[in-house]
Amino acid sequence: MSVPSAYQGNTSAAVADWLNKGDNAWQMTAATLVGLQSVPGLVILYGGIVKKKWAVNSAFMALYAFAAVWLCWVTWAYNMSFGDKLLPFWGKAKPALGQQFLLKQAALPASTHYFHDGGVETAMVTPYYPMATMVYFQCVFAAITLILIAGSLLGRMNIRAWMAFVPLWLTFSYTVSAFSIWGGGFLFQWGVMDYSGGYVIHLSSGVAGFTAAYWVGPRSTKDRERFPPNNLLLMLAGAGLLWMGWAGFNGGDPYAANIDSSIAVLNTNICAATSLLVWTCLDVIFFKKPSVIGAVQGMITGLVCITPGAGLVQGWAAIAMGVLSGSIPWYTMMVLHKRSSLLQKVDDTLGVFHTHAVAGFLGGATTGLFAEPTLCSLFLPVTNSRGAFYGGPGGVQFLKQVAGALFVIGWNVVATSIICLVIRTVIPLRMPDEQLVVGDDAVHGEEAYALWGEGETFDVTRHGFSDDTQNGADRRPAVAPQSD
Repeated sequence: MSVPSAYQGNTSAAVADWLNKGDNAWQMTAATLVGLQSVPGLVILYGGIVKKKWAVNSAFMALYAFAAVWLCWVTWAYNMSFGDKLLPFWGKAKPALGQQFLLKQAALPASTHYFHDGGVETAMVTPYYPMATMVYFQCVFAAITLILIAGSLLGRMNIRAWMAFVPLWLTFSYTVSAFSIWGGGFLFQWGVMDYSGGYVIHLSSGVAGFTAAYWVGPRSTKDRERFPPNNLLLMLAGAGLLWMGWAGFNGGDPYAANIDSSIAVLNTNICAATSLLVWTCLDVIFFKKPSVIGAVQGMITGLVCITPGAGLVQGWAAIAMGVLSGSIPWYTMMVLHKRSSLLQKVDDTLGVFHTHAVAGFLGGATTGLFAEPTLCSLFLPVTNSRGAFYGGPGGVQFLKQVAGALFVIGWNVVATSIICLVIRTVIPLRMPDEQLVVGDDAVHGEEAYALWGEGETFDVTRHGFSDDTQNGADRRPAVAPQSD
């Protein structure tokens, strides 16, 4: 008995009869890949893509959200999203902390799908690993959704207001979308397709970010006019983590290491690559230069677009979706945005509305067109599901996709507005003007780089002089130049 108990087959209490070690290992790996998309992925992407004076604040907004979601998730939000049914769109709130709950076989209790006559069409989702793995996997999805919302609010949201916003939005918005579409709620029962979060994560974050940006207000006039990234290479590193981490994002949603998971990962990369190339070509055609930031935006829209259909469409459809996701969001961001007074009025810092809301809706709608019947049978609870291109009930499926999107949009506009208005009664949503001028140093007392400038008052006692400066070799002005 020198073999550790974890490796003694089913003779050990640590290896339950229902446990599939391969599925469990992949699910935890997939969850970790999604977690790495946020920390450090979006942390360094946000820190690099913004103006230097906002690098620390932007990175910290992402880091805070990741930590705050974790505590809320295990205390009440997991079961509101994937637990027992309370309402057709909401689960019952309760903790996911005790070993009696976490060590039993994973199950989504509201996910049993019924025929109209009350008979069971598809049994409850019961993956072959413990609830602890499921709680972990679903938590990192919730966390990245809040971090995506932050992308719309960078460069001016009061950090204390953001600290209040995260748990409130998770509780009253994310849990509703998650339960309705994934956890066994009314959209799940109706057969709305969202393989891995095109609606639950991307459409909701894009709409919520845009709505919150309206209530928070714009950045300073100077920042809106000129907001150059402070470190493109760091931004690319974050984008790379985002792309590679999407293997866990889409590959983990069959809840098993199965053949559908493989197709989902392959389609993810096909669509992302196509979208990046289309966006870059459009930049070259219309602006005469390939933009690195544009390429990253095209990559993101491709990843977002394929997400609702990653394991449901064929490879040729992934290419078609990549062409659409590289062109339609490009048009809304580069052309329509400049012509729309509403889009101009709302200061969506990183264009999350275009890269996530537009691309997420596009992905959900095209999934309603391209979803292949055989692939649908590998994943969906509704038998005979298919996209409109495959005839039969496919035309109705497209309409279901549009209706599901409208519910997510409507709920997020209302819930996000109420949350912002409630917070505003206690905490100002926008930073005071003096903090907007200085940036990180005024908000956090810290800076991303050992440099000074961008509106900051030079203070000898804080920044210090070199020996050469003290000897008169380097005379600097008492106030830093107002440069971008």
